[in-house]
This record gives sequence, C-alpha cells and structure tokens, in this order.
Amino acid sequence: MSNLKKSIRQVDVAIIGAGSAGLPAFRAAREHSENLVLIEGGIYGTTCARVGCMPSKLLIAAAEAAHSVEVASAFGIHTPKPKIKGDEVMGRVRSERDRFVDLVLEGIENIDEKFHLRSHATFIDDHTLQVGELKIEAKSVVIATGSSPKILAMFKGLGDRLIVNDEVFEWETLPNSVAVFGPGMIGMELGQALHRLGVRIRVFGRSGSLKPLSDVAIKDYAEKVFQSEFPLDTKAKVIGLEREDDHVKIRFVDRVDGLEKEERFDYVLTATGRSPNVTNLGLENTSLELDASGVPLFDRETMQCGDSSIFIAGDVNNTLLLLHEAADEGTIAGDNAGRFPEIRSGMRRSPISVVFCDPQIAMVGQSWDEIKDQENIVVGKLSFEGQGRSRVMLKNKGLMHIYADRTSGLFLGSEFIGPQAEHLAHLLSWAHQQKMTIPQMLEMPFYHPVIEEGLRSALRDTNEKLLST
Repeated sequence: MSNLKKSIRQVDVAIIGAGSAGLPAFRAAREHSENLVLIEGGIYGTTCARVGCMPSKLLIAAAEAAHSVEVASAFGIHTPKPKIKGDEVMGRVRSERDRFVDLVLEGIENIDEKFHLRSHATFIDDHTLQVGELKIEAKSVVIATGSSPKILAMFKGLGDRLIVNDEVFEWETLPNSVAVFGPGMIGMELGQALHRLGVRIRVFGRSGSLKPLSDVAIKDYAEKVFQSEFPLDTKAKVIGLEREDDHVKIRFVDRVDGLEKEERFDYVLTATGRSPNVTNLGLENTSLELDASGVPLFDRETMQCGDSSIFIAGDVNNTLLLLHEAADEGTIAGDNAGRFPEIRSGMRRSPISVVFCDPQIAMVGQSWDEIKDQENIVVGKLSFEGQGRSRVMLKNKGLMHIYADRTSGLFLGSEFIGPQAEHLAHLLSWAHQQKMTIPQMLEMPFYHPVIEEGLRSALRDTNEKLLST
C-alpha cells in the first residue's frame, strides 16, 4: 500500500509544458495554490528563444547589414561587395541564441525543484495523468504543449537534406543553396535573409497566398515586391522532388516563362505550417470534444475546454501562434485552473502580427477576410512609394489599407506592407484596443518628417471616404 501511495501525487493544478504558455500559466496558478506541478517531457527553453523569434531575428539582422552595403551605391556611396563569412554569421546567431535560451532556463531554474516533473504526460481521464511511473491526480489541468513543424508527405525520402526552421540555427556555416517551401512568416523571413546573405534560394508556394495576408491587393503588391528580389512562386507547379547524392533535385514550371526547369539545392527548408502537439497526450481518454486536428474545443475568453477542468493555452490550441498570445493565454488558463470551479474571462488584446521581411508585413485588428462581407465598410489607402521619409531612406515600397466602419467611424483593422511596419502596427493596435474612431486617431500628434506621417495620410484618406457618405 505504501508503494502505491508513493506512485500517486495529488495536486491542485498540473501544467503540461514549460514554454511560452506553460510558464505564465504556472505563475498565474501559483497565485491560488502552492500545490502545483509543472510537467515537461521535452527540452527546456521556449520555442521563441530556441528556434523561433530570437534566432530568426539574429539571422535577419545579419542579412540587413549585408544588404545595406549592397544598396549603398544608390546614395552615392560606393563600396566593395561585402564578403560574407558564413561561419561567423552562424557563430553569432548560435552564440546570441544560446544567451536568450540561458535567460529562459535561468527563470525555470529559479522555480523550486519540487514543482518540476521531467517526463511526458498522458491523460488517463480528465483528472489523472500518467507521468513516467507516477500518476498525477489533479483538480485542474493546463495543456501548453506547443506545436511542431508540419512535414508534408511530398518530402519523404529527402533525409538530412530536408530541414525545418529549428535546424537552420544549428548550421555552423551557410549553405550554397536552399529551396524554401511555404511563403508564410517563417518561409519569407528566413528565405529573404538567406538570399541577402548570399545563399541561392527559390521560394515555392501552393495555394497562391502570402501568409498571413488576406487582402488581395496587399498580397499582390507584396508578391511583386519580393519577386523583384528573389525567385518566388506562391502557386508553384512542382513536378518532381528527389534526393540526389547530397542535393535535392527539383523539377518545376518556371513562373516567368512557363518552361519546365530543373534545379539542385543543398537543402529543402519546409515552412508549410505547424501542427499542435496533441499526439500521445491521450486526449481520447478524456471527456473533451476534439476538432479535426485532435485539438480540444475551447473558449477563447477563458481557455476552458468545454465545461471541464481542463484548459489549453499557446500554440497547441492552433489559433494564433505568436509569443504574446501564448503568454496571455497561459496567464488566463493558469488563473482559471487555479481558481476552478470559478471561471473568469481574461483580457484578450487586439490582434497584431508582423512578418520581419523587408519591407515588413503587418496585420492589426480584424483582417480583410473577417470583414469583407460586412456592409458599411470603408477602405482607406496609402502608397509608401511617394511618402517623404520613406523616399529619403530609399525604403519607399509599400501599400497600406485601413478598414473602418462607415456608420460609427470606428477603426476596425489594417493590413499592409511597408517600411518599419512593426512600429506602425503597434500604433494601430493601441488605437484598435482603445476602440478609437478614425477622427480620434487623426487628433493624435504626428512628428515631421517620419514614416508615421504615411499612417496619417492613410487615416486622412479613410476619413474623407467616411465624410463623403
């Protein structure tokens, strides 16, 4: 009997996953109880720090430095072609990446060891988890297991010539050539960065989209901008894909001349989406209703799965795969798991997403897909091609659409491509969260000469359309 008791641990809250959602969930749940357990069966350190946000921005920063030398002649500054040393580029990427990971690990190590369990968790029922040889009986559970790169069947047989973004940052030097599949956030950021660092690339898409954009006019503009810099086909016809020694041979129909062509690449980088980490969680043993991807249905305001004591947060819920969203969701889930059966709606911030290519792509508030069928929608427009500060910096490529409600003048959202879009997106997201109208936004200060004056021009165009009805 004593051995049986030792193999069972009773807790108030069990959190599965110690990443960008799991750690905030732990902190929030701990406000209600000290009887918690944080379960991690994989590698400590968040996706953002290890293989996502931070290492990709390190690679992009190196690419921007090289590109600035390449384009300096347009300002009358003539320099030799930059010599890119791949081993030094990747050495800094890995070194700084490790620093970011160490900071995350330091935070985890500061959590008392009594809260940690290092093993995979599987549901036996809604309140019981099998964790190694130990059974955890929990009053409530938070699922925060994250996501993993999606590997399509078409890449079978490529072996170590097939990589995902996680593996890019383990390179000791830069390869000569990479074929990128998937023109979304990851594919566009890494593809363009590699191109600017002297790697021959070609980006293949299938659906014709350029994620995350849904506004066709913005997507078409962005596509032309990037196609002028490197080979990009968002609706590529790939005829063949096969391993050939230490290369991958790809046969495809060229977008430009319509001819069948063949190219060899050192690697194929697949960036065709991510899958929620729900496999082997044993969710079929719970009472939860699952969607087609095997993800529990949940309430976005409370993160509660159905009316159960199970909550889900972060990439694993397969909605907004962004760090700040994961952190917010983890906080909401952990708070409600800790106070269960009392449930509260948490604060959900205005949606904002940025693709760190050049020009940057941004979306704020409601997307065009979400509002295009509504009545009384006004679309304000701005081209950055003539915008003063943008032309000064030779960064004058971009197009912005502002969406507003014709009746109330309320700012609804925006999709755009342009210089320093990350900063413009923050201004817009603050206005969206404050539920400001277009006239109210125009009352805000705008300095001169700055790129933000372009935003003011877009708002003025939107306001004129509001006033003309």
